[in-house]
Amino acid sequence: MLHDYTRTTAAGVVGITDEAIGAANQLIDGIASEPGPNTIENTLLPLNEAAAIIEAAYGQGAFMARVHPDTDVRIAATEQEERLNKWGIDVVFRTDLYGALKRLADSEPTAGSEQLRLLGFWMRDFRRAGHELAPPDQRKLKELKQRLVELEVAFGANVDAYTDYIEVTRDQLDGLPDSYIDALKTGDTDGTFRVSLDYPELYPFLQNATNRGCREELLRKKNTSVVGENRPLLEEALALRRAVARLVGYESWAHHSMDVKMADPERVQRFYADLVPRLREKVKAEHDKMRRMLAEEYGDDTLQQWDVNYFSTKIRRDEYGVDQYQVAEFFPLEAVIDGMLDITAEMFGVQYLRVEDAAGWHSDVYLYEVIDASGGDHLAYFYMDLFPREGKYGHAAAFDLVAGHTNLAGESVRPIAAMVANFTNPTEEAPSLLRHDEVLTLFHEFGHILHQTLTRAETVRFSGANTEWDFVEAPSQIMEHWTWEPDVLARFSSHYKTGARIPREMVDNLVAARDVNIAAANLRQAYFGILDLLLHDDAEERDLDALDRQAYEVNELPFPDGTFFLASFGHVMGGYDAGYYGYLWSKVFGDDMYSRFQAEGVLNPEVGRAYRQAILEQGGTKDADDLLLDFLGRQPNNEAFLANMGL
Repeated sequence: MLHDYTRTTAAGVVGITDEAIGAANQLIDGIASEPGPNTIENTLLPLNEAAAIIEAAYGQGAFMARVHPDTDVRIAATEQEERLNKWGIDVVFRTDLYGALKRLADSEPTAGSEQLRLLGFWMRDFRRAGHELAPPDQRKLKELKQRLVELEVAFGANVDAYTDYIEVTRDQLDGLPDSYIDALKTGDTDGTFRVSLDYPELYPFLQNATNRGCREELLRKKNTSVVGENRPLLEEALALRRAVARLVGYESWAHHSMDVKMADPERVQRFYADLVPRLREKVKAEHDKMRRMLAEEYGDDTLQQWDVNYFSTKIRRDEYGVDQYQVAEFFPLEAVIDGMLDITAEMFGVQYLRVEDAAGWHSDVYLYEVIDASGGDHLAYFYMDLFPREGKYGHAAAFDLVAGHTNLAGESVRPIAAMVANFTNPTEEAPSLLRHDEVLTLFHEFGHILHQTLTRAETVRFSGANTEWDFVEAPSQIMEHWTWEPDVLARFSSHYKTGARIPREMVDNLVAARDVNIAAANLRQAYFGILDLLLHDDAEERDLDALDRQAYEVNELPFPDGTFFLASFGHVMGGYDAGYYGYLWSKVFGDDMYSRFQAEGVLNPEVGRAYRQAILEQGGTKDADDLLLDFLGRQPNNEAFLANMGL
């Protein structure tokens, strides 16, 4: 049953959490006190049910910290998110539960492969929780992990709550179209405008504003936000992570984190060692071209970070005829959503029904039901919350609200998910018009939604996108490829005034311009990943500014003195710690999987059904390497990835 979010209150969020923790603890206590032999039925399945209860409580309560318009609700939800995360830590530290699971594991039970996999994962969790340690050390480990939860939740809440802007005159908005300017709030001084740090305002300004000083001011403001609040939280978290890793026998937090992923630190270092030198060689020509343009326009050839997006946009516009705002006129949000749903319905054998009364947390929220096309069975629901507002999660992401699983009664509980994004707002003159990079983001996040909603997993642990963390982006990376296919774009483009399809010449130019400054863009991704690894190595002490400078060198640009973007880098405290490499890493697999579509038809429903069955439905029920082998019919390789990089 769908939750009525219109009735959400701060007290209600607390009550949902209280009830869920009580019900989950009752199940856990029952497992721990089981008098007879521990079995799959009386031990593992109730544990799975407890996990389902907690996730549903997150979806109805703690998730509101990301999206609810009421400040009091967000504050309460942030506190309840911390409680739920700490509950998860408490469970794995329970010696009575460990004893029950160990007795079950030692009995070598007969069960399905997914249940045996779940048992193995729980035993690994107990090992990582220090059940082989002396009691004082295990108590210390628990304290450290609980404090980490507090730090991570507080860090994210600070980022979400932070608002700031620069104030500019009309002349300083030169290069931006009227549609952008009309959507800006007025400034504190007559005749001025506010350009905020929200993505729909930040990136277009960096890409199009001719005023170089204002571009620098805006980016510096972005990369110095929340420093006072979040730098100490990050520093403490890094020290605690190192201590946790050492307590349970790992060389570093990176080794600890990657023990449950596809890669290991040495393999990731080899990945970067092979890729980065090639990109640095390729970026020389890109930078030389931008330096010549910089000198011609500004009389200065010192290329800076706040110049790269601007000149990349200028090259696409002047040399390829790609004006993102002209392109955006052909991509009104509603038409893009309809087209994306039509294409994925055809490809993956589903139907989508818009639920008119979403009963969502905000009037902007859409709700869809997913139905299996072949049998008419209900598969899932998903919400879309797509426009920025104060206090809302500031990036784009997909969230699990209810995990698909089989409950204790043997009934299939279908998943509910939510896509949260921050696309360009509609205005009085025009609907929300998506730049192509926003179309790409929409498809990317919908890849996560498909992964979450089409799952056939029976257990919460392996439901949907609960795969190895460095594979989780692959099903979203693959979706990006369709946004570059002319036949695909032609199917859902519709000029917001005339209804005309996007001209083929414009699409061809857009595709031709895709790889403008591709080395610079991917070196920036490598910079984030390399910095993340440096933060989580085995060093006793860390100078965060020095590490940032060290990693930044791969960009081949001057370091922006006086900035500390790590304070607002949510990934490093939001699940991608020692895992940011996963974006480029998983792109290897996304590109490789898409190569099958390229070979057999990019809109071939047979390949789409095979992808749904081998990847999307399986979730984490198999290792990612095995999932890839099942779909590709061979071992994965990086040939498509390198070719797409121009390498």
